[in-house]
Order: sequence, then C-alpha cells, then structure tokens
Amino acid sequence: MSLYRKSSDSISDPDIIDRDAEDPPKELVFQALAPSVIDLPAYYHLDDKYTASTGEIWSYYLYLAANSGATLSNFAPTAFQNLLSQAAGENGTLPFAGKVRTVNSIVLLSNGIAFAIQTAMFLLLGSCADFGTWRPNVLIVMTMIGVAAGFSWLGISTPDKWEAATAIYILGLISFQICWTFWVAAFPGLARSTPVLRAVATAYKDGTLSRAEFEHKDSMKRNEISNMSFAVGSAGSLVVIAIGVGMFFAMHVNDSTQKNNWGLSAFNAFGAAAELALALPWFILEKRRPGLSYPPGMNIVQAGLWQLYRAAKDIWKLKQSLIYLIGESTYIQVPKCRQALKNNARPVYFLLGDALNTTITIVSTLQNEVQAFNSLILAYLLLVSVAAQAAGVYAYWLVQRRYGISTKAMLNFASGTVVLMTIYGLVGIWTRKIGFHSRWEFWVFQVYFGFFVCPWYNYSQTMVSASSFIQCSDIVGE
Repeated sequence: MSLYRKSSDSISDPDIIDRDAEDPPKELVFQALAPSVIDLPAYYHLDDKYTASTGEIWSYYLYLAANSGATLSNFAPTAFQNLLSQAAGENGTLPFAGKVRTVNSIVLLSNGIAFAIQTAMFLLLGSCADFGTWRPNVLIVMTMIGVAAGFSWLGISTPDKWEAATAIYILGLISFQICWTFWVAAFPGLARSTPVLRAVATAYKDGTLSRAEFEHKDSMKRNEISNMSFAVGSAGSLVVIAIGVGMFFAMHVNDSTQKNNWGLSAFNAFGAAAELALALPWFILEKRRPGLSYPPGMNIVQAGLWQLYRAAKDIWKLKQSLIYLIGESTYIQVPKCRQALKNNARPVYFLLGDALNTTITIVSTLQNEVQAFNSLILAYLLLVSVAAQAAGVYAYWLVQRRYGISTKAMLNFASGTVVLMTIYGLVGIWTRKIGFHSRWEFWVFQVYFGFFVCPWYNYSQTMVSASSFIQCSDIVGE
C-alpha cells in the first residue's frame, strides 16, 4: 500500500489508495505525486505522546477477548432459539412480525432486522470511526450496551419471555457488530504508532530506506499485530468458555430443561462481566490519536454520506474492486486530486462477509437443533472452535512470515475456504448424508471453521488497515 501526505500537515480529506487490495494503473494514481510532495502515510503520528506502549498494545489484544462473540454471537443466539423452540411447542410456530412463522424463520428474520438497523447506524455513525475523535466514545457506549444486553439475560430464562429474548438478542447483535467495527478502526493508528514502525518511518523520511522496504516492513508489522490480536483474543475466549463449562457443571444443566435454560442465561451474564473486565484496559490505556478532519462544510453525517456517494458513483471504473463486491476495494476518482483514490472501507464486506455470517448463523441454528440445545455440548463445540482458531491464526502467520507472502494472497486463500464451507452446506439441501445434518459434521465444522476460515477476519482487517488517507492539498497546492 502506498498513500502519502506531508507529515507536517494534519489529516484531511478521507480519500484512500490501497495498492494491496488492487493495483490501479500507476499513470492514474502516481502521476500527480511528485517526490517533493511524497512523505509519510497517514496515521504515522511521530509525536512522542502517541507512541504505542506495550500495555496499550496488549490491552488492544484483550479487547478482542472481551468482544469475541462467545456470548453475544454464540450463547445468546442459543438461548434465544432455545426459548423460541420451547414457546413454539409441537406446532413449531409463533406469531412474529405480523405472521405465524417457524422458529428458524424468526431467528433468520431477527438477524435481518439487526443487520438493517446496523446499516442505518453505520450510515449515521460510521464516519465517526475515521473522522475527529469520537471513535473511542462510540466504542465505549456500544460496549456498555452489549454488557447491559448480556446482564439482561438474567431475567430471561423461561419460554413465556421469548419476545423479550428477541429484543435482547437483536440488541446484542447490533452492539457486537458495531463494537467490532470501531475496534478495527483503531488498528491503523495503533500499528503505525509502534516504536518499530516509527523508527522505520523516520528512516524512510530521511531517505535511508526505500519505499519498497518501507511498505514491506509496514505491512508485516500490521500483520503481526493483527494476527497476535486474534491469537490472544482466542486464548482469552478459551478461558471464558472453560469457566462457563465449570458453571454448567455446578448448575447441573443436564438435570432438567429449566436448569439448562438458566445455565444459558447465567453464562450470558457472566460473559457480559468478562467483557467489561477485559475491555476496561483498552478504554483506559488507549492514546486517543486524532482521525481525519471533516471535509469543508460537512458534518459527521454528511461526511459518511459523501463517502457512500463517491463509492456508488465510481465503483464501476475498477472491475476487480467491483468483483470483490463494493465494500472493500472501491476506488473513487476525486476531481481535485486528479487521481484514483480508494473510498473508505468498512469491515462489512457485503456479499462475501454476509455469506460467511449468514452461513455461520444457519449452521449454528442447525447445530442447536441437532444438539438439542445442550449447554455443555455446545460449550465443548465452541472450545474446539476457538482452540482451532488460535492454532489456525498462528499457523497462517508463521507461513506468511516464513515465506513473505502478501496480505492479499493470504486473504485470497482464506476467502477460498469460506466458499468451500458454504458449498458444503449447500449440498445439504439435496441430501441428508452430508451438509450439516449429523452430529459429527458439527465437530468437523468447528475445527475447519476455526483453523481455516477464522483467519479471514484478521486478514480482512489487515487489508483494510493498508488503506491510508491523503491530503489533496498536498497534490494540487490548495
């Protein structure tokens, strides 16, 4: 990735180039960049007060353990579907959204409602992740909402409260996804504030390091922090889930349906407490590095809508970006800069990301049914998945570091594993021999998903973090 601004200027227009995602024609992108105006990429804060400490970096890692989804996107959905199934009885249906629907239909529709609300909120708040200094505040507020949703399960453990469970489930999903997005948004500034990359940036600025060497070191350090965050986050999740297993034994969840219901609700509350405890270090130790300045005459909502408009207008000009489906690699042409620039990318990657998340939701729904909502079995399955995730993330990183493989190549491989997983599930429509119908398939799925698919998330994060911001006035002299 190569995108530059004068280090003496503040970050300004939210226009982006990402060579890792797609190499645009160099005559289009770099023709306007004279050596006299090329300096450092944005988010290189050379002020000593922004230098990332070891404690800050580890607190960033721990936040992923806090918001790993062990409860909000795993046991909360299980508790929700469990209560729905009991409330539906033998008929298997309940009135929801003006119609009588099956349990699975209600679960999927609830996910769709959560996604629609998230989309609306990202249009209003998404630019806070990039502009100004509101990103940490949004993360804190949404984390607290997620914690509140987790504790709310203490009052929801009987089938007659399935409607309340629906509301809390949707609220938890929204909180989880927004927290994830705003946590990822802190990544570029944190990575480029490490002492290692600050020294690299200084060497490049002084002319003792080539641009190619600078970009390679920058990319590998971002990959290191990204992979470490997922590895540490997985280890933290393992501890939380292991404690949950102990809770289930102590609560004798296998003795009755009521005890199993209560065990699921109690674990969701425990997960909320763990989330709060593990998130606090990041809230305290984060050095609030400045984001972009708002474009002239725009407020934070207008800036987000402006980004969306530019992407919709110019995405058709670059076919590879369009193939990757609009969200991750869209280049826009900014008239003032007279060059192709990449629009702000959100870690919601539309069709590929949505296919993955939808597949996970469907497989989890089927898994809950096949395993009869047994808390202990589901906890064991999640332990296997998270352990495989930790091993997979580390293995991907070892291979990448050993052979110097690019971020894009690693992401392409991980994306291939996503497609294979969805094809396997699709086959289950026409046969009951395979395609997530048998208990053994879910154990295999958890290993495969954890080891091969989960690294897609951190390499997507690293790919997005390759994006930097450029100040147009550096180019056109305004």
